Amino acid sequence: MKFKLFASTLALAAAGAIGAAQAETTTWALDASHSQIVFSYDHLGFSTTYGMFSGFDGEITFDSADPANSSVTVSFPVTTMLTGWEERFEHFMGDDFFNAAENETVTFTSTAIEVTGEETALITGDLTMNGVTQEVVLDASLNAMAEHPMANRPWAGFDATTTLLRSDFGLGAFAPFVSDEVAVMISIEAMQAD
Repeated sequence: MKFKLFASTLALAAAGAIGAAQAETTTWALDASHSQIVFSYDHLGFSTTYGMFSGFDGEITFDSADPANSSVTVSFPVTTMLTGWEERFEHFMGDDFFNAAENETVTFTSTAIEVTGEETALITGDLTMNGVTQEVVLDASLNAMAEHPMANRPWAGFDATTTLLRSDFGLGAFAPFVSDEVAVMISIEAMQAD
């Protein structure tokens, strides 16, 4: 996640605001208006179907002294899913898939961060969906870190990818006709918290 540059920039920004002695850990809040999770799956070999979550909350705690000690948490209701077709949305919320009436919330909480390069990291965490928790690994990269030109505060943008198996979360209905494997693409922006 461009951790060396990111850590230096965060530390300098924090030092200017609160003093160098407290510059090691900063908290970042996701910008719900510019954060989304896009997922895709194969439908009968005829098409790739897409869906999206957007407008969700989350927090990044960044340890500039040791980026591996940083953490990420995200949560959102499954009912915020966008499918582009009302009947598909209603089907996904029903008993065949998410059973949203009983298992509405999706959460991700990181458990480990492995810095893999100047701009990259592997973020391991617990993903809870449909009442089932599984370990997943996000392949993450830092897109940019700078002062936001309109908000006039430190801002960061990240992308990440992973692949999930629906059946791992009790969501494997109609496989293999609807692929068990789901590709996930994540793009988020985060602002330094006050």
